[in-house]
This record gives sequence, structure tokens and C-alpha cells, in this order.
Amino acid sequence: MTVHYHRGDLPADVDLGNRVAVDTETLGLSLTRDPLCVVQLSAGDGDAHVVQMDRSRYDCPNLKALMGSPDVEKIFHFARFDVAMCRTYLGITLAPVFCTKIASKLVRTYTDRHGLKDLSRELIGVDMNKQQQSSDWGADELSKAQLNYAASDVLHLHALREKLIVMLKREGRMELAQACFDFLPTRAALDLAGWPETDIFAHS
Repeated sequence: MTVHYHRGDLPADVDLGNRVAVDTETLGLSLTRDPLCVVQLSAGDGDAHVVQMDRSRYDCPNLKALMGSPDVEKIFHFARFDVAMCRTYLGITLAPVFCTKIASKLVRTYTDRHGLKDLSRELIGVDMNKQQQSSDWGADELSKAQLNYAASDVLHLHALREKLIVMLKREGRMELAQACFDFLPTRAALDLAGWPETDIFAHS
């Protein structure tokens, strides 16, 4: 694994292809309180690019162009949160998207364990280290442990996507999954507008 650490933006000469695994790190889990601090990406080639945001401006045209491109599929785990964060702080709509958590919930109905660690252990035999999950991502300088943690969250998403697609197709749920992925920008907009927990489709 090689981790490339960038400050402020993704370098213009970095080519991640038309399918990129993405994750974000924030100061917490509140969409309205906790700022976006880090975006990490991988083309699925064993390398990871960790971009530490300049939180005074969020001026990152190369990253925004990649993330906002309709020609690049973005793979996330729990995309709902990341899509909302990127909408708020980068001003972009993320599409198309593949969410491994949604896919897991649609097809791994034999379990209620849909976290990235559980998913990676079962489907690809990788035991992920989550020690830095609670960490100060707003620090001026990210530690080596933080960089390795950030990288680990994106290195295996391509492989998980492939495994989950096989399962979704086998169970006849690929079209349903795609419809859920397509709805994510709207789901994020609802979260940001004040309906994070309300099921607006419910009878009451």
C-alpha cells in the first residue's frame, strides 16, 4: 500500500480513472456542526490519495472536478453521509454513486452487521483496523496512523463492489439497488433540510 498525502487539493496529474473509491473524514457525525476535513480516494490499484482540506476556503478545483464528474462512478460505504458533506462543503452533487452499505443491506439479509469491517472480513477476507476511527481529523498535520486508517477505508471498496454486484444480480436486486443509489442526492438534501430521521413515505 502506498499513501499519497496532499494538502488542499488533489494534484492535477493524478488520474484515478472512471471509477474511484471515496471516503471522507469529519470532526464528528453532525451534518450541520462538524466540518469536512479529509477526502481519501483510491483507483483500486493499492494506492490511496489522502487530501487534507483547507477548511478556510475549500478551494480544491481538481478534487471537485473529479467528484462532480458524471463520467466517474464514486464508490462509498454509507454514501448518504458523504454525499451530504460534499454537497455542503464542496458545493457538488455526487453522481453516479455505488454504496456498499446499501448494497449489503439489500442482499446480506441473513445478518444485521453491515459495517465496513464486517463486510470486508466476510466478503474479501480482510480484517480492517479501526483504531483511528475516533480521531482529530482537524489537526494541522495528519499522523502516519491517521493516513493509514484513511487509506484502509478506500483500498478495498472496489473489491467489495464486485462481490456485492454478483450477489445483487443473483438475487434479482440490482435494479432496486441502482434506484437507491440514484436517490442518494435527494436523501442527502432531505437530511440537510431537516428531515434526517423522518420517513416522509410513512402513513403517519
